[in-house]
Amino acid sequence: MRRRSPSTGTPSGCLSWRPFHDSYGLYGTILGMPGGQVHLEIVRAGQASYPDGGLDQLVFYLPDAAAWERIQARLAAAGARPVAQIDYWQANGGVTYQDPDGREVVFASWIYIPPGT
Repeated sequence: MRRRSPSTGTPSGCLSWRPFHDSYGLYGTILGMPGGQVHLEIVRAGQASYPDGGLDQLVFYLPDAAAWERIQARLAAAGARPVAQIDYWQANGGVTYQDPDGREVVFASWIYIPPGT
């Protein structure tokens, strides 16, 4: 019998997900392996207004500041530069880049830990 994650009911060792609604005017889903070193988040604008009428973000939660700095160095070496970002990431250690279609990729230097875990 597989054990289940107390936070999501997902069998342990399987991808877990946690949807969120109206968090800083945003909604989306956080994905990751329980106890994993990296998490992924898909974010959309809820009722909040953003420049250009919308917001689509893909967020990578990295294990520590060193991994975050390595990503930034690799992107800088490839010619990518950070863009202006929403207040949440500015206040919480994220750095935002934009793809050619206007969607944003955010790298955060900490791992999301669901409440109660």
